[in-house]
Amino acid sequence: MTDHRIDPTKLTELIKSILQYAGCETDEAGVVADHLVEASMRGHDSHGIVRIMRYVQWLGTGQINANRQIHIISDLGSIVHLDGQSGMGQRLALDALALGIERAEKHGLALIAMRRAGHIGRLGAYAELACSAGYVSVQFANVGGSQIVAPFGSAEASCSTAPIAIGVPNPDGDDFILDFATSIVAEGKALVAARGGKAIPDDAIISRSGERSGDPRELYGDTIESPAPNPRAGSGALRTMGDHKGSGLALACELLAGAMTGNGTNGPGDTVFGNGHIIIIVDPKRLDDQQGFGAAVGEYVAHVQASRPEIGVDQVMVPGDPERLRLADALVNGLIVPGAVLDGITALAEEMQIEFGDLNK
Repeated sequence: MTDHRIDPTKLTELIKSILQYAGCETDEAGVVADHLVEASMRGHDSHGIVRIMRYVQWLGTGQINANRQIHIISDLGSIVHLDGQSGMGQRLALDALALGIERAEKHGLALIAMRRAGHIGRLGAYAELACSAGYVSVQFANVGGSQIVAPFGSAEASCSTAPIAIGVPNPDGDDFILDFATSIVAEGKALVAARGGKAIPDDAIISRSGERSGDPRELYGDTIESPAPNPRAGSGALRTMGDHKGSGLALACELLAGAMTGNGTNGPGDTVFGNGHIIIIVDPKRLDDQQGFGAAVGEYVAHVQASRPEIGVDQVMVPGDPERLRLADALVNGLIVPGAVLDGITALAEEMQIEFGDLNK
C-alpha cells in the first residue's frame, strides 16, 4: 500500500480530536497527540501514531483512564514513589519528570519511581526534556501485563519490551540520547510491519516451536487484521536483543521498573497492565568541580562523529543523530505514513464523526 507524506500539524490536531472524543481533556489530549506525532517524526513509529487505535480501545475498556493525575505514595525528598492510577502515560511521565527535575535542582540527585502508568510512549522524549533543562537522566521501564518477549535461549515470553533511555546534555551541540527497547524490535515495529510498513528482521520473533521468524502473525495471531491487534493473541514472542547481554538488560528492567516500583513483573500470574518507570536525574554541575563537563561531552561526541566510517557507512553517528535527521526531514517534507496506518486513523475519525480536511503536506 502506498505511503503518504502527511502534514504533522494537521495530523496532530486530528489525533488530539480523537483523544478528546475518547474522553481526554484538552490539555491531556494535546500532550499525548504531540508525543505520538513527534515519535513518528523522529523515526520511532513503534511509539507513534500507529498507537492511537489501541489507545482508544484501552480508554473504552478502562485498561487506561483519561484525566488521572499522579498520586504520591511516599516522599523522601530526593526519592519519590508515585502511582499513576492507570492514567494516560505521557501526561503522567511528564509530571513525574518535572518533579524529578525539581528535586534534582534542590538535592543534586533525584530518583522517581512510578507504577501503574498507562503507556508512557517513547522513553527518549523524557531524556531529551531532561537534557534541555541541563540534567543527566537514566531511565528504565517495564510493561506490566505484557508478556510478549522471550529471554535469551527461551521460546516462551516472560518479559516486556523493557526499554532503557540515557540522556547526557551537550551544552555546545546536540545532546546524547540513547533510547532502545531490549527486544530486537519494539512491539510497535511489529505492528507497523503488520500494517504494511517496514518489515522486521527475520529473527525478531520466536515461534512456539522455537523457530525464529519475522512474521508478525506469530505475535498477533488471528487479531492481525483487527484495528488494534493483540500482541498476546499469537503463539510466538519477540526476542531480546544482543543475545545474553540484551536479555540481561531486559530482566534488569523488569526487576527495577517492575519489582522495585510495585508495578509488577511479567512472571507467573496476571499483572495489571501499565508501565513501571524509574527516572534517575543528576545535576552534572554538582560534580563538575573543574568546570569541564560540557567541553568534555562536546569534544568526545565530535571526536566520535568525525571518526573514519567503515565501508558502506556515509557518516558515523552517535545516539540521537538519526532521530534528529528524521525530524528535520519530516518538518520540511511531511511525515511518511503507511497507507494502512493512515486509513486506520481516518476510519476512526469518521466513526467518531470528526471532520478533517486534506492531511497531505
